[in-house]
Amino acid sequence: MNPLSALHQQLEALRPALLRFALLQLRSAAAAEDAVQETLLAVLEKPDGFAGLSSLRTYVTGILKYKIIDHLRACGREKQLDVADEDNENDLIDSLFQANGHTVSMPAAWGAPEATLEQKDFFRVLETCLERLPAKTARVFMMREWLELETEEICKELGLTTSNLWVLLYRARLRLRACLDLNWFGHR
Repeated sequence: MNPLSALHQQLEALRPALLRFALLQLRSAAAAEDAVQETLLAVLEKPDGFAGLSSLRTYVTGILKYKIIDHLRACGREKQLDVADEDNENDLIDSLFQANGHTVSMPAAWGAPEATLEQKDFFRVLETCLERLPAKTARVFMMREWLELETEEICKELGLTTSNLWVLLYRARLRLRACLDLNWFGHR
């Protein structure tokens, strides 16, 4: 088998994971498919670009991150969250705290985080939790934590103030923690 055929097969095997990653960020099947196709095409056009210093998956995911960022920039500003979404988030946050400001219940112990991160099922549950976030909240979280964009860049791309960005990140982390407590750590 020639090296290009082997690369093509490896990329086809990575395609579903890449598509899930892009879909989590872009929230559009068509946009995610386009980003993945552009990524795969970029790798196939320059197969010598992969020097083997990391895994092929890491290399291709890095390229996909930039394709996603390019897409987000091209789309311009997003519309603001609906009031209903914000009310639901406020209700969720209020239900986690007592009137005196203390939490209603202490979070469950998470055990050894390093061991958990090694488990593929954890990432499946995390993806499900991310899909349940409101679109703008998920996008902000993904841009900051997965795409590793700076605060100023995210604010500029989405037309947010710094304080609004940090509120959205706080809400995302709260909701992800609650979802993971319920769907992952609560079942351990």
